[in-house]
Amino acid sequence: MTATARDHGILDLIGMLVDPAARPDPYPVYARIRELGPSVLDPGGGEAPGIVLSTYRECEAVLRDPRMSSQRGRNRRPGDLLPADAPSSVRQRWFLSLDPPDHTRLRRLVSAAFTARRVGRLTGRISELVDGLLDRAMERDGAFDVVEDLAYPLPMTVICEMLGVPASDHEQVREWSSRLTRLIDGFGAPPSEESLQGLLALNVYLNELVGERQARPGEDLVSALIAVREDGDSLSHDELVSIVALLLVAGHETTVNLIANGALALLRNPEHFSALRGDPGLADAVVEETLRYDPPVQITARVAAEDMELSGVRLRRGAMVVLLLAAAHRDPEANENPDAFDPCRPEIRHLAFGLGPHFCLGAPLARLEARLALTRLVRRLPGPVLLQDPPPYREHVNLRGPASITVPRPSLPG
Repeated sequence: MTATARDHGILDLIGMLVDPAARPDPYPVYARIRELGPSVLDPGGGEAPGIVLSTYRECEAVLRDPRMSSQRGRNRRPGDLLPADAPSSVRQRWFLSLDPPDHTRLRRLVSAAFTARRVGRLTGRISELVDGLLDRAMERDGAFDVVEDLAYPLPMTVICEMLGVPASDHEQVREWSSRLTRLIDGFGAPPSEESLQGLLALNVYLNELVGERQARPGEDLVSALIAVREDGDSLSHDELVSIVALLLVAGHETTVNLIANGALALLRNPEHFSALRGDPGLADAVVEETLRYDPPVQITARVAAEDMELSGVRLRRGAMVVLLLAAAHRDPEANENPDAFDPCRPEIRHLAFGLGPHFCLGAPLARLEARLALTRLVRRLPGPVLLQDPPPYREHVNLRGPASITVPRPSLPG
């Protein structure tokens, strides 16, 4: 396999994606990458050359392909960045980076506790939290920041309450979660000592939390995970700590971006803002279109588990397969007029939650939080007015979302 000029061009375009100047709108760069077609990446150092895929058809096929492994050799896993003498619980692999049968076992056990019924029971509480956040913003002078005042605190409070984290610890857990996100984004500067120390501190905290629930079970999700028994099997202490850490990050950071990206799209498209305000029944379509149009996770990866040919390229076992989901979602072969935000399109096709065995367990919760937050937000804002556009963006490339969205203060519901 020989690299072509096209394959060298992909490196320049990836460099453009990493450049902070692309944060407000990376989609023209993704379109150029998609136009290149499958592109070879040679990491050097004796590692097998990989491939970058960016069409919907290619990305969907890889996510369904049983020959692909989720043990993402060159993606950062937090535990891999720590010294060998770090606690075993912090070095435990997150189960989303495992393959069957290990992944199958862990997913089965977690699914027995993290059920649709448990999520559905949260509707009233999430609605109450959204209304409370908007009420507090209304009482303050000055503008309202959709990210800091709604999108960020809502998912953190929801997942912390689900896990039984005391309210007094929410802010500290939020800080640790933010540091962990910087470790796993996969792009940008090497991890800082501060981030690694935050990971260790979170691990200590979660070890204590799991230990407390093992001694004194409650009604929370951690206690439910501890209680799960399937054919005599159960989760070990280290597995519990790892799963709770994953739920904190996956249950928080990505939902923050989903709510923020959806709010921004509505504010930029007054007709859809007004439509949702007039008909809350459109909320599901708004959430799905946000997941397609501006997904909170832009890129994922798999590893070839055997020698194979993929999109006309021969790959060796161990080769990285990079999937640009953000590019795939705007593939005109999958979605007509893909650069338009249109919740009314006849079919909304996206891969934001993955496919197959690795379909996101938290998808129902993320959808519920976003639906309730966006429905109430448009009802309470005076109108689709942005005080700064484009807004500043967070530093992450893969986990995409604005750092703030400044709008006029909300009012009482009409």
